[in-house]
Amino acid sequence: MHPAKPNILTIAGSDSGGGAGIQADLKTFHALGAHGLTAITAVTSQNTRGVTAIHALPRAHVRSQIDTVFDDFPIAAVKTGMLGSAAVTRHVATQMRRRKPAWLVVDPVMVATTGARLLDNDAMETLLTRLIPLADVLTPNLPEAEALLGRALGRDIDAAGADLLALGARGVLLKGGHGRGAEVVDRYYDAHGMFEVRHPRLPIEGHGSGCTLASAVAAGLARGKSPHAAVRAAIAWVDKALRRGWRPGASAVHVLGH
Repeated sequence: MHPAKPNILTIAGSDSGGGAGIQADLKTFHALGAHGLTAITAVTSQNTRGVTAIHALPRAHVRSQIDTVFDDFPIAAVKTGMLGSAAVTRHVATQMRRRKPAWLVVDPVMVATTGARLLDNDAMETLLTRLIPLADVLTPNLPEAEALLGRALGRDIDAAGADLLALGARGVLLKGGHGRGAEVVDRYYDAHGMFEVRHPRLPIEGHGSGCTLASAVAAGLARGKSPHAAVRAAIAWVDKALRRGWRPGASAVHVLGH
């Protein structure tokens, strides 16, 4: 028999194009030696060109999924992605306070790579006040960080990192993929300080890279790595997945080679 794999729950939306959302999460968990569980919050009609429709699942069904998996599986980590509404965000926060998973990674998904908005305006306050303070690692990209802080980041990125940390998460991975320049600079902040990881910017538009990075962090934590080690390993792994990426659809968007 194979040794047991840790179970990781992703609470997120479904991407019919297979590049982001729970599809990216499950591929990441599998590739990194974990068993993926899902609580789907929304079903999107999506391809590499854009999102054409979003069907949000009723809160009661989101709750049923979460209850069902927690009642059967020992869950080593939870990763949240697209939550969509204030009601679902509030409920997920309530469940996380009740269930107390060993690790919680919050990816504050707001806008898809293709530009579609994936988080209601009313959900922002709930995300800030109820869910983020429960997170072990918060993983915003640069536009999401600006939305969370309500201001432009400016040149003093470390000040922005400190302000993000002050929102209550125990660690913040500020993803640099939306930046400019020849290098991508990812920065991690926690109570012990900051470190950054630099790697060359690839000439591709990667779809699902944010979901994949947050899921890779959750997989590292679930497999016993410290937050620092999990973040470093996840960044390196996603860089390799981007290098293995390809264009499955008609647009220039690449999916990752998980």
